[in-house]
Amino acid sequence: MLVYTFIAGFLGRVPAKPILNETIRNLYFHVAMWFSMMILFTVSVIYSVKYLRTNNHTFDIYALEYAKGGIVFGCLGLITGSIWARFTWGAFWSNDPKQLGAVIALLIYLAYLVLRNSMTDMDKRARIGGVYNIFAYAMLFPTIWILPRMVESLHPGGMGNPALDTHDIDSRMRVVFWPGAIPGWSLLGVWITTLRIRLQLLAERKHV
Repeated sequence: MLVYTFIAGFLGRVPAKPILNETIRNLYFHVAMWFSMMILFTVSVIYSVKYLRTNNHTFDIYALEYAKGGIVFGCLGLITGSIWARFTWGAFWSNDPKQLGAVIALLIYLAYLVLRNSMTDMDKRARIGGVYNIFAYAMLFPTIWILPRMVESLHPGGMGNPALDTHDIDSRMRVVFWPGAIPGWSLLGVWITTLRIRLQLLAERKHV
């Protein structure tokens, strides 16, 4: 209870920002979703590389489930961003470069799932899926981190990293944001993914 009261005290006091006003509290969710997505996608591509090096089918299962987890958090980031945009930009969707880049990145990863489901041969599916996963991860950087910063955008921090400098949040918000984004939401995503991996491994053993 004391911990909750302490955190609520920080959540109740946010810096006065033009246009954003009280909606800046959504930063605790929206930005954290993208952090979690990047972490899960990074773990996924690492396991894809491991599979391509060893042909261990377990690594392919890990890569697939972490990619699915990353897609879920990416969709949550897009949804929370659209809700935030409704209150700050006046519409859920404004064809902003960062909105478009995020959608393109997620569509590329959704195509990863479609590609895998289009093949019945397990080894071929894992091998081609692993190569495509590396491509999808590489495309995250131009679609989310590079190209949207090269053009004008309604999104805060268009020429830098929003929520990472003193112009976007102050020390009061950082005390809540960083523990929530990295250990909090990210570990929740990892935990859910590990549960799905265990289910997949059990299913594989039943079919052996």
